[in-house]
Amino acid sequence: MAEVGSSLLEQFKSCVAWSWTYLWTLWFFLMLFLVYILRVPLKINDNLSTVSMFLNTLTPKFYVALTGTSSLISGLILIFEWWYFRKYGTSFIEQVSVSHLRPLLGGVDNTAPSNSTSNNGETDSNRQSVSECKVWRNPLNLFRGAEYNRYTWVTGREPLTYYDMNLSAQDHQTFFTCETDHLRPADAIMQKAWRERNPQARISAAHEALELNECATAYILLAEEEATTIVEAERLFKQALKAGEVCYRRSQQLQHHGAQYEAQHRRDTNVLVYIKRRLAMCSRKLGRTREAVKMMRDLMKEFPLLSMFNIHENLLEALLELQAYADVQAVLAKYDDISLPKSATICYTAALLKARAVSDKFSPEAASRRGLSTAEMNAVEAIHRAVEFNPHVPKYLLEMKSLILPPEHILKRGDSEAIAYAFFHLQHWKRVEGALNLLHCTWEGTFRMIPYPLEKGHLFYPYPICTETADRELLPSFHEVSVYPKKELPFFILFTAGLCSFTAMLALLTHQFPELMGVFAKAFLSTLFAPLNFVMEKVESILPSSLWHQLTRI
Repeated sequence: MAEVGSSLLEQFKSCVAWSWTYLWTLWFFLMLFLVYILRVPLKINDNLSTVSMFLNTLTPKFYVALTGTSSLISGLILIFEWWYFRKYGTSFIEQVSVSHLRPLLGGVDNTAPSNSTSNNGETDSNRQSVSECKVWRNPLNLFRGAEYNRYTWVTGREPLTYYDMNLSAQDHQTFFTCETDHLRPADAIMQKAWRERNPQARISAAHEALELNECATAYILLAEEEATTIVEAERLFKQALKAGEVCYRRSQQLQHHGAQYEAQHRRDTNVLVYIKRRLAMCSRKLGRTREAVKMMRDLMKEFPLLSMFNIHENLLEALLELQAYADVQAVLAKYDDISLPKSATICYTAALLKARAVSDKFSPEAASRRGLSTAEMNAVEAIHRAVEFNPHVPKYLLEMKSLILPPEHILKRGDSEAIAYAFFHLQHWKRVEGALNLLHCTWEGTFRMIPYPLEKGHLFYPYPICTETADRELLPSFHEVSVYPKKELPFFILFTAGLCSFTAMLALLTHQFPELMGVFAKAFLSTLFAPLNFVMEKVESILPSSLWHQLTRI
């Protein structure tokens, strides 16, 4: 049944295409006929008088029938165009023009779906069962007290949404608490503190916990929310590290003594990894980039299984700051794998490295004349791959859209991830000469390669359709959320709608005021042909009558 329906649909499309061809051919020959009438032999004035006599013989019923028929045809075309656009996301007239006219003119159709194998396991049916709009912790999230709150003090705007902060609270309860916290008074207080919505209540609870014992999670909360500078946050994290290492060594010795000890050891491991990572980020923000790189490498070696924290993204950003591109390539070789989940940092960093090899000498004019070299083609393909993964990033890198502070959570392939990536990596793109120019010249070509509808995909699994809703929850209200794919009405739909409305209005007016509209039509046509009549009279007065007679016969 599906094959029969598809065959009928194809036949219907073919019939409509032939109908359009017939209508346009009829209109073309009608125009030729009118031109022939206006340039028949001998005198132009005689032809104009003949046309005027013909128009005078037309009755108002003719104008009503003409405008009504035109309005009906335009309305049917509009309805079909709108249905086709809603179903397939493109104009039927434009698609027919591209499919049938462009090959006749020697063009190449780039809209056909690619048959290449997906680079991200697109054929695996199990991928479709995974939630498309899973929200991830931002690997490069800022400090609330030292950065987010400072922004609020200066601008009066809240950079974080309630939804984003609620997700952070859930993360804190997952990573920093366990079932045995009620056995220790300080941990019991912190278990309640992470659930508090009021920031001052959380800070007061952290101070209360420190009065009872050296609590690592209490230092974490104070470093994140109370510290007003990165230096102060680093000092508190160092105190948290001392307390966290003691708890980690103690729980490591008891982890095999029962399920409760195993859960406590898991909690202490999460706390220790979090502290070391934030200390490395403090060093990066304070300009000690090499020290930060060393801390991140040591952390990844010590806890190689904790890939969920995405520490390699912090490492890539720090290595780019050092311009250690060989080390960046080594990290990408390990994490840019088909079996591992992708991110904007992975895809765009790979594109930056390939663009770096050719961007300083790249020229669009020269490339159009001689064609792309192998290195340039690899760079363009890498950019297309990155843009297909997250199409929102280029507008931020090219500064076509203003940046805001990144949220604490991001949606992969969404606007929130694009903001988080561009906020930290824009400087690295600017540092590579010509990289932004290459991106500017090539990134829009991706959308001509991706087939529509997006359920098909190209290099990755299909782009999720729920990103807009999740991004609006993650990003503040003063930010205009980037939407992809943003369906814009094609020109032919707007043109057909205008034509339909105009002819319908003419039909209504002609029906209500037939004599007045007839006079108006005659006056309009007389005014339209007045310049042509004036030019013909001047030509007749200048040229000899014998020469003009020979020209009109030709």
